[in-house]
Amino acid sequence: MAGIYLHIPFCKQACHYCDFHFSTSLQYKDDIVKALVTELHLQKNYLAGETIETIYFGGGTPSLLEPAEINLLIDTITKLHTVTSDAEITLEANPDDMEKAKLQGLRDTPVNRFSVGIQSFFDEYLLWMNSAHRASEAEAAIKRAQDMGFENITADLIYGYPLLTDQKWRHNLNQVFELQIPHVSSYSITVEPGTALASFIGKKKQPTMNEQQSAEQFTLLMDAMQANGFEHYEISNFCKPGHYSQHNSNYWKGAKYLGIGPSAHSYNGETRQWNIANNAKYIQSIIKNTIPAETEVLSQTDRLNEYIMTSLRTIWGLDMDKLNGIAAGASTQILAAAEAYFERDWITQKENIIYLTQTGKLYADNIAAGLFF
Repeated sequence: MAGIYLHIPFCKQACHYCDFHFSTSLQYKDDIVKALVTELHLQKNYLAGETIETIYFGGGTPSLLEPAEINLLIDTITKLHTVTSDAEITLEANPDDMEKAKLQGLRDTPVNRFSVGIQSFFDEYLLWMNSAHRASEAEAAIKRAQDMGFENITADLIYGYPLLTDQKWRHNLNQVFELQIPHVSSYSITVEPGTALASFIGKKKQPTMNEQQSAEQFTLLMDAMQANGFEHYEISNFCKPGHYSQHNSNYWKGAKYLGIGPSAHSYNGETRQWNIANNAKYIQSIIKNTIPAETEVLSQTDRLNEYIMTSLRTIWGLDMDKLNGIAAGASTQILAAAEAYFERDWITQKENIIYLTQTGKLYADNIAAGLFF
């Protein structure tokens, strides 16, 4: 089983913290859609006949697409690949795009899951982020989608920025619970080079982020999710039972996936490739039937370290047998390197699998780096 990701590189405006590839001009939108269709044909053999069980429209803001464009892309996939009848098909959406007419149009597409970029239920924070929507639109959009029968919804929330008090962070979480959203992806804000936020901090127009605040709000997040019946199945992801993101879970489990569009990444088990992050150059290359991608052949060490990084973040843990399947005897080295983390109670082991403890989840990246080969 495999997945297909389509990158839709357009946004109405640029959030100050975002470093994903996108353009605020829709000048090339029609050309991009045509190029995505062409690239799907050019890349049809990349997954070597694997059955497709997830399709994910990411970005950017995929909800800027018209339902007819979404249908065109999904129809192209179903013609080129075997797609399971119950495939998870996710569309990332901004609340301000989820008007009644748009949702009615999406009812006529195979999309069956929304990833809604709420970020916050406070307008002052949305203004600080330079988000295109307002808090009232977020709540209304969720309710409209639910009223139209879209129950499989995930919401994005951001914490760890200076304006956000613990009290208001709890309010954001409570809003999600009251709206009965079954899945939440929640991230501590990060300052990425080249973003507006990084520039503001560099010019001392904004304060630096506070790691202690971020850690405390992450702990509040974990406690609130557990108290409300959510499973913490990946560092940044929580869900009610049975509402895992199949697409992202497959990433973390090492399944193959094909990325289509500018800046999209692909993985086939042996290599990774990534497309150029430039809309005009992407279109020009695809018109010439050339995939504008760089490719990296993964070494044994690369595959070991990627498995360590991704598996430790999940509820499924780091399996010693799978490690040894990549490199014989790898588990011996891992267990030796893990001793210090066992002593700190950052990790625990059940049978042949290592898991992060709740405290360990605060140090997930550091632990993974300490176990790398």
